[in-house]
Amino acid sequence: MRKSLGKLPKKKTIIELVRYGVIGLITNFLGYLIYLLITYYGGTPKITMSVLYAVGTAISFISNRKWTFSHDGNLMSAGARYIFAHSLGYALNLSLLIIMVDHLGYPHQWVQVFSIFAVAGFRACSRWGHHIQH
Repeated sequence: MRKSLGKLPKKKTIIELVRYGVIGLITNFLGYLIYLLITYYGGTPKITMSVLYAVGTAISFISNRKWTFSHDGNLMSAGARYIFAHSLGYALNLSLLIIMVDHLGYPHQWVQVFSIFAVAGFRACSRWGHHIQH
């Protein structure tokens, strides 16, 4: 029993997780509202998602680097890792739009909201699974 208690996340890790979640909720909520607005006025779903994904990733990186993790290390190294992880998330989001909207005919608005949760879960698992193990 004692050994398993020793594996609990540290207070700092829990605070980071909460901050990461707050930034994720805010950027994804605002991004989705902007997505709906742009697509309502004629923007194509995949292009709109692509542009907003890039902007959201940049905002998220800057916010998480400073506020969540208080990282002051090598910007290029941290940025490269962040871009790699988010590239996989982008590929997942784009794949879901292509398969579920283009091939299966589901409404893009619902697919995109599902994609936000799917990608957030993917990113959280990849980020926190690695972080907690070390």
